[in-house]
Amino acid sequence: MPIFEYKCSKCGSEFEEIVIGNDDTPVACPDCGSDKTEKLISRCKHRHGGFGPGFADDPSSGSSGGCAGCTGGDCSSCG
Repeated sequence: MPIFEYKCSKCGSEFEEIVIGNDDTPVACPDCGSDKTEKLISRCKHRHGGFGPGFADDPSSGSSGGCAGCTGGDCSSCG
């Protein structure tokens, strides 16, 4: 089941929600209850092999985030 990130247009809260199927029903904000929410484009995480530390946006990896195609998480391959 995919987990999507949302932002509430009313209170500005950002939250995650599990969405089942192709349901287009508005997702309510858990903080204020508003259904004026928008789906955000999630940043990807790129592992550089193996398990443990090594995600591209792991501060200890020396990278500033994003994926293999950029450093800021804003390129077309990150969405």
